[in-house]
Amino acid sequence: MRTRVKICGFTRVEDAVCAAQLGVDAIGLVFYPPSPRNVDIEQAVKIVSALPTFVSVVALFVDEREARIREVLERVPVDCIQFHGDEPAEDCRIYGKRYMKAVSMQQDVNIPALAQHYHDAAGLLLDAWHPDAKGGTGSQFDWELIPRQCALPIILAGGLAAENAKQAVQAVRPYALDVSSGVEAEKGIKDALKMAAFLRAVNEGDKS
Repeated sequence: MRTRVKICGFTRVEDAVCAAQLGVDAIGLVFYPPSPRNVDIEQAVKIVSALPTFVSVVALFVDEREARIREVLERVPVDCIQFHGDEPAEDCRIYGKRYMKAVSMQQDVNIPALAQHYHDAAGLLLDAWHPDAKGGTGSQFDWELIPRQCALPIILAGGLAAENAKQAVQAVRPYALDVSSGVEAEKGIKDALKMAAFLRAVNEGDKS
């Protein structure tokens, strides 16, 4: 099976269009004001409007108010929601959208239990734990913490770049990889060469 690729944290139209042309499966838009990759609704609409068809749009929220999430969903064409905070499953289900639940990977994390709790999720996104940040840190976690079998698709994130993408595919065999800082020139600004190299590395991993 081909490993899908999501690139997260776009802030510019031209970067998202470039990613789509390179063959990315999904782009992520961050609606989390503390993040340097945060976008407002107007920016998000411009980015999504410029995308070609067959590219999924994922909206990322961190413990956000229901009213704000609904405001974004009303104005931005979103295919999937990514909940990147401590949202319980019942709060993820109320929007009538497919959703992914991010998991901060620490030694005591129980993936099978989380897969059962979020049983209707489109996948679990496994990211590195950081005491002061919710994703996009460039930190990698121990892939040995990932169980070989999971009831939900696994989206692997955390410290990924072209240099380790092939290894990630070979070691974990996830449904998808999710990259942000590893393909940037600076926070929120994507690098076309890095995005292309990342996609090539994933493709090499699939073939090996």
